[in-house]
Amino acid sequence: MLFPIGDDQVKGGYFPFFSYLFIALNTGIFLFQTSLPGPQLEAFIFEYGSVPYQTLQGENIYSVLTSMFLHGGWMHLLGNMLFLWVFADNIEATVGSVRFLLFYFLGGIIAQLTHIYFNLGSTVPTVGASGSISAVMGAYLVMFPASRIKVLFFLFVFRVPALLFLGFWIWQQWLSGTAALQISTAESTGIAYWAHIGGFVFGVAAGLYFKLRFPSVIIEEDEFV
Repeated sequence: MLFPIGDDQVKGGYFPFFSYLFIALNTGIFLFQTSLPGPQLEAFIFEYGSVPYQTLQGENIYSVLTSMFLHGGWMHLLGNMLFLWVFADNIEATVGSVRFLLFYFLGGIIAQLTHIYFNLGSTVPTVGASGSISAVMGAYLVMFPASRIKVLFFLFVFRVPALLFLGFWIWQQWLSGTAALQISTAESTGIAYWAHIGGFVFGVAAGLYFKLRFPSVIIEEDEFV
């Protein structure tokens, strides 16, 4: 599997405060989750994870937001935080912390609503920051298509253009999402592909706006090889 481990960086700009804060918050909340015994953890997930059927009934509406800070396991958390660490800072450095904060939460909400639309009767909780992170990736694709992403493949590290890396990623999500619709729902794999797709599409739209608003961004090569 390909893992992004770095990218070219925006020169100057705003300090990516919320990008790093979200990594800390997600990690801290997950550590709290791991401290809960089984029955309490299950109740916690059903209370603060987003359950499509409950949301449509007007129950636990706040879970559309709180679910963004919960994760299903260490690999789920580490994968999401790695993508957030690589892709979020350039966007926040460009658009500023307040705009990034609004963008992040709106992307997560739209991602979750997209998942709900394709899973109307689901009673399975959805958790994870990947909807917001997908929005970040969509915006990154538009704003920094030529940025080089450092990719780890087994013991090899190489660079690929963001356009190629993120284009391949969303193509995979689309194939998996449409296949899941043919089988049953995203519950069949445990991955909310349509949340990824919905977040990414929103991110592309937001990225087009950001690129028009902040056109003179300079990026520089990360020295890490």
